[in-house]
Amino acid sequence: MSATKPKALALAGAAAIVAAILMLVLGILGNIGVYTGAVDMMQQWHMFFSLSIVGIIAGMVEAAVITFVFVFLLVFIYNKFS
Repeated sequence: MSATKPKALALAGAAAIVAAILMLVLGILGNIGVYTGAVDMMQQWHMFFSLSIVGIIAGMVEAAVITFVFVFLLVFIYNKFS
């Protein structure tokens, strides 16, 4: 019995949604003064992330795109060589 290979687009899309939601949660928590260390790290690592509404949305888009590309390539390579 062979195992089913994961679908790259579906998995990458789901991971991108999770990344965007986590960036939104981090932006909200940062605005109320919680997890300020994590917020500082995200501002260093992500070019567009800041605690303004536009910065949070831009960070969500950036995180979603980066995550989508990375997970898609990872699953594509996994499926190619397994």
